[in-house]
Amino acid sequence: MDKTLISIVVPMYNEQEMLPLLYQELVKVAAGMDSYDFEFVFVNDGSKDNTLSLMRDLAAKDERVRYVSFSRNFGKEAALYAGLSNAKGDYVATMDADLQDPPELLPQMMALIEETGCDNVASRRVNRKGEPLIRSFCARMFYKLMRRMSEIDIADGARDYRLMSRAMVNSVLSVSEYNRFSKGIFAWVGYETKWLEFENVERTAGETKWSFLKLLHYSIDGIMNFSNTPIRLSSYLGLLLTAVSFVAIIVEVIRALVFGDPVAGWPSLVCIITFIGGIQLFCMGIMGQYISKTYMEVKRRPHYIVKETNCVDADLNH
Repeated sequence: MDKTLISIVVPMYNEQEMLPLLYQELVKVAAGMDSYDFEFVFVNDGSKDNTLSLMRDLAAKDERVRYVSFSRNFGKEAALYAGLSNAKGDYVATMDADLQDPPELLPQMMALIEETGCDNVASRRVNRKGEPLIRSFCARMFYKLMRRMSEIDIADGARDYRLMSRAMVNSVLSVSEYNRFSKGIFAWVGYETKWLEFENVERTAGETKWSFLKLLHYSIDGIMNFSNTPIRLSSYLGLLLTAVSFVAIIVEVIRALVFGDPVAGWPSLVCIITFIGGIQLFCMGIMGQYISKTYMEVKRRPHYIVKETNCVDADLNH
């Protein structure tokens, strides 16, 4: 009888320091779960260091290692999509390469799936120890905004680290939109989810590839991918300002009839014009963001282009 196959998908970008450490940990976990077969699907997202060379070496000595290497850097979301597309397992785990997603939690995840029959065991951090305070505060605010502004529920501290059934993976892959936000897609497809909490773990080696600005852009993309609230707010704001302007016109007409029409100071006029102009540009910017995302979707460009892989049946343009 064939063993159940578990695929572990790991996107990587310039992770030459972390890859050997991660591989050692994955091998330990696989050895402790000898009733299952494993494959390690490493996705090289256009790394500039020796990440790809290390993948080749690991694949040469361990047939469980399968790698996909992009022609350039397409981003983590594309790398996750490529990993899921090439994973063959009955169950598929996704995790980061920095060991902030502890591989030793995999046995607990598998046990939860077997005990409860759920399709998804996801992880979340119960604290953000070691992170800058501003970054932690902004992350908490992002999750609150997502829960209030969209119809999906993303737990505070949710990670991309999770173990999913084949049925859920197929559903995630069926959501083939170009502008991807995986945390939102995992929630949107449904399926029963159990949460596994763990203490924050700091990166073991190397440097994070996520600057504050990149995280901000990623957060904005996540909100716009799963919520129309920003564009509705801009409409409501336009209606409010129109009403205020109408009331102001009536007040000015009455004041002129009763008290005459003395010349008003220009600073207040400049401030009002600047304020209204800023609001207009802000609302146009929101609409522009949605239009740009629509533009990228209708062009139907592939999510990624594969330059090299040891996966025989890999889709090189997806």
